[in-house]
Amino acid sequence: MAEVRSVDTRERILDAAERLFMAHGYDGTSMRHITGEAGVNLAAVNYHFGSKESLMQEVFRRRLDWLNDERMRVLDALEAEAGEQPVKPSAIVDAFFGTLLRMADDEKRGGVTFLRLLGRTLTDPSEFIRAFLAHEYKTVMDRYKEALFRALPEVPKAEIVWRFHFMLGATSYAIAGTDALRLVTDWQIEDEDATDRLDRLVPRLMSFLIGGLRAPLPQFADAAGAD
Repeated sequence: MAEVRSVDTRERILDAAERLFMAHGYDGTSMRHITGEAGVNLAAVNYHFGSKESLMQEVFRRRLDWLNDERMRVLDALEAEAGEQPVKPSAIVDAFFGTLLRMADDEKRGGVTFLRLLGRTLTDPSEFIRAFLAHEYKTVMDRYKEALFRALPEVPKAEIVWRFHFMLGATSYAIAGTDALRLVTDWQIEDEDATDRLDRLVPRLMSFLIGGLRAPLPQFADAAGAD
């Protein structure tokens, strides 16, 4: 019974930290806020995680472990189905970004709370979080990079890397929440087109990402002048 209570305490701390980090950011969330939200004392947090930095890492790890495994599973299935042929670029984009976006509908995987936390963190990460996420994502990123290289042999590898970078940025910005859209523009949009309408955000964002991947190659002035 004590072990069950310990697991429950650990999950309550993680859930509370996830909500608070999403709402206030890493720097804006104190250990006192977390203990109050979770209904535990500081000793419990120190016992399970040791530090605020370790707690933040574990908040991400419990979601990213599943996400990374699922991305690999989906890509494995696509490559097995394609056989000797490369996987379609649109399928690769959906496997990587669509798998993430569909987490919003799964509360057991963190739902919208984790999605917005990830978006907020990726748009303004601290150095230790940047290093942590780079480590956690490395194997998956390498697999998807190679899949895109194989799917788009006519596109220079540097352009694929840049476009993937832009897709990551667009996705991070989109899932961070509705405030960013309202902050940067005074254009009026209808309520049904607000970014918290995930049923519209997901297909809209996926269409944008695939369009960016398929865009014409850039023409550089220095290359044009070399003739």
